[in-house]
Amino acid sequence: MNQPSVVSAAKHHAAVPFWRDVRVLAILGQIIFAIIVAVVAGLLYANLTRNMAEKGMSAGFGFLKLEASFAIKEGIKYSPSDSYGRAFLVGVVNTLRVSAIGIVLATILGAVTGVARLSDNWLVNKIALVYIEIIRNTPLLVQLFFWYYAVINLPRVQESITLPGSIFINQRGVFLPWAFPSPSFRFWSLFLIGGIAVAVILWIVLTRYQMRTGQPSHRFLAAIIALLLIPTLGWFVAGESPLVGEVPVLERFNFKGGMRLSSELTSVLAGLVVYTGAFIAEVVRGGIQAVKRGQIEAARAVGLTNMQTLQLIVFPQALRVIIPPLISQYLNLTKNSSLAIACGFPDLYAVSGTIANQTGRPVPVIIMVMGSYLIMSLVTSLLMNIYNRAVQFVER
Repeated sequence: MNQPSVVSAAKHHAAVPFWRDVRVLAILGQIIFAIIVAVVAGLLYANLTRNMAEKGMSAGFGFLKLEASFAIKEGIKYSPSDSYGRAFLVGVVNTLRVSAIGIVLATILGAVTGVARLSDNWLVNKIALVYIEIIRNTPLLVQLFFWYYAVINLPRVQESITLPGSIFINQRGVFLPWAFPSPSFRFWSLFLIGGIAVAVILWIVLTRYQMRTGQPSHRFLAAIIALLLIPTLGWFVAGESPLVGEVPVLERFNFKGGMRLSSELTSVLAGLVVYTGAFIAEVVRGGIQAVKRGQIEAARAVGLTNMQTLQLIVFPQALRVIIPPLISQYLNLTKNSSLAIACGFPDLYAVSGTIANQTGRPVPVIIMVMGSYLIMSLVTSLLMNIYNRAVQFVER
């Protein structure tokens, strides 16, 4: 009795017209949407090329080989006789430098402030709260103006502020000791890369061993030993010191030696770090609060101190919640660095604006700027997503 009904149901299903088939409709919907996007893109491109032709503008990138004829006061080696392509590279490197340093410092500031926001100490808690609320609710551009025109209003070179460690601060920037590569640095760098590679391999192997056996593997200690031992061995093998230290020394009109952070760079870094650090602090606070209360109580029950509980129990679990929104903050910091033009810092956006004005090729320059920021964002997301997968729970 059941077999005819099953056959009739199958025939009824097979007889459904394709225009009522959900799978067919889904595919048709995607095709129609793709066609609409292609048509809109084509219309925009046609409108762009028509407007450029009417104004006598070219969409080529041949201008990058022409002489730039303008100075850039900060960045990698460059002179006005270099090409526009070289000038654009200077802007890219300056943006990468600001972004990399800013991400590291903002992460440290945000982590410390996020923990302070949860402190039992009333004063520490309220100071962190006031900082977060003021910074998060004030526009970044206003803060950059404040840092550049109000805070970084430093004394003359002869009246520099002296800090421990031969660090000098004045109106021309921050001068601090630094180490520069010597001729043997290239040889020693092979040992440095080897130490990093061995440390990573040890970390992966010992992590898998710990997950498989449940026994402590001391992976952190092993990785640190490899990271320090191999470069140290290379230091002695190289014979000559791969790095030569320099200390800034005041001469007649300025300091010489060491590394200089200009007042423009200092203002941009301070503004980006303080601003992004406030948002990271809230991300850290939310990640810590996402850890179950029972985990903390169990850690205290076995005799762990507050610092040990935070380091061994809370933070490793909170990272699984923190990393995804932290990626967004890193990307925001990188893109917000385009506001460095407000402080006169020659970042990617500022240099590109000068190139566009001099060459009369705004469209190719804008495409290059968009592509550069896109690549930076994708690389940052890729690295953070790799780390995010590494810290996620692995079921056994």
